[in-house]
Amino acid sequence: MTLVLGGCTRDHQGQSGDPSQPPPGSRAEAGPSASTEPPPECPATGVRIRSTGGDAAMGLRALGLELVNCGDRPYQLNGYPVLHVFDEEREPVLLRVVNGAKEITSGFDQPPREVTLAAGERATAVVLWRNLVTDSTVVATNGEFLTVAPAAGQPAEEVDPDGPIDLGNTGRIGVSAWKKADPATPVPSRPAPPPTT
Repeated sequence: MTLVLGGCTRDHQGQSGDPSQPPPGSRAEAGPSASTEPPPECPATGVRIRSTGGDAAMGLRALGLELVNCGDRPYQLNGYPVLHVFDEEREPVLLRVVNGAKEITSGFDQPPREVTLAAGERATAVVLWRNLVTDSTVVATNGEFLTVAPAAGQPAEEVDPDGPIDLGNTGRIGVSAWKKADPATPVPSRPAPPPTT
């Protein structure tokens, strides 16, 4: 059911990091539910993804993402995080993922660049959406769970969305490209406030 919506948008169903796997903690997955706490050891992928907290301003939401190379070899990125949103029943929420977030706000549209992370280095990105209802006949959508993969076809990790992903009836969510974090910059606890435009 993949639907390509222009050069910078993709249907949520086409965003799966590993479409053969059920979402973490889904009814199809046996065992305990996934934890939002980072695991004590580095995953087999060599990277760990977490959220750095959310910020809300006038209906615009921003959630920081951080990818850490916790392995012992260089890790390459060149593109956008791959997002999946799930409701409280852990069923997929159908929506468009806008790479660059142009339809949502400005200031997050830098094109992807190749990033090589040495062991211990970090990359960051920002997830953006608006809690906006423009049509009272369309039910507002709320996501409760979020998974993020470094790129298409790679394993996804569940991250803490720091509250509901309250999309209103916009049906879309945006994400900026991965960029290398300045090693001199402290690990953020919140994303930079989004522009108000």
